[in-house]
Amino acid sequence: MTPEQYVQDKAAGSGSSFYYAFLFLPPRRRAAITAFYAFCREVDDVVDEIADPAVAATKLQWWRGEVAQAYAGRPSHPVTRALLPLASEFDIRAEHLAAVIEGCQIDLEQTRFLDYPALQRYCHLVAGVVGEVAASIFGSTQPATLQYAHRLGLAMQLTNIIRDVGDDARRGRIYLPLSELQRFEVKAHELLKRESPWGYSERFSALMRFQAERAHATFDEAMALLPEADRQAQKPGLMMANIYRTLLREIEAQDFRVLHQRTSLTPLRKLWIATLTHLRGR
Repeated sequence: MTPEQYVQDKAAGSGSSFYYAFLFLPPRRRAAITAFYAFCREVDDVVDEIADPAVAATKLQWWRGEVAQAYAGRPSHPVTRALLPLASEFDIRAEHLAAVIEGCQIDLEQTRFLDYPALQRYCHLVAGVVGEVAASIFGSTQPATLQYAHRLGLAMQLTNIIRDVGDDARRGRIYLPLSELQRFEVKAHELLKRESPWGYSERFSALMRFQAERAHATFDEAMALLPEADRQAQKPGLMMANIYRTLLREIEAQDFRVLHQRTSLTPLRKLWIATLTHLRGR
């Protein structure tokens, strides 16, 4: 299997909304974003799939070494072998990859976030930086475009956190800031239990409405930052934004039943949203 086929399979197999936006890109840009996304998936899978934290930490350290070796001209993993020939063309730097690894390291070392600024720092690493790299690959001519992309990455990560409250609780993780749990009188141990009758209480609903309102506001802030000059090039990002915002509205319509289920959109619906965005340009 070639490195290019490896990253293609990794991206397609993830079932992510991102994959549907990639389909509309020219070949070299599609190759670059596919390889970068495959890198993000590989590193994220270290945390999600390796049960022993010590083993996972060792694997993340291996990836740090692999990034250093790759940018020194000696990539060994199929992902870095696919990515490095395109890195300079699309301004994908070693520090970008290091930031993603650092974000995954945080996942290994902590399962709670004290307040929203602490959560924002984490989101910067695992989503904001990813958004900036994606925007560079799609085509960026204005400094504000990277600001838009960073903000959009945050909005999508906040949506992920809302969607995955139950899944994260099963892993002993709570990404909702503890200060906000306290504000809405939701106890951490209640979230971790995911049990009725407390589970879908008004307290929980109020907490989740607050999270959704912030995510929507962040989407709006991102859209306001996108320069008109780069709107055409950034259509893949707009596709992802529309898919994620549709998902968020779906979760809201289900009254945040996220403790026992993971709401998702069908592949056909994601493709339909991406196609409409491509045609409309917004």
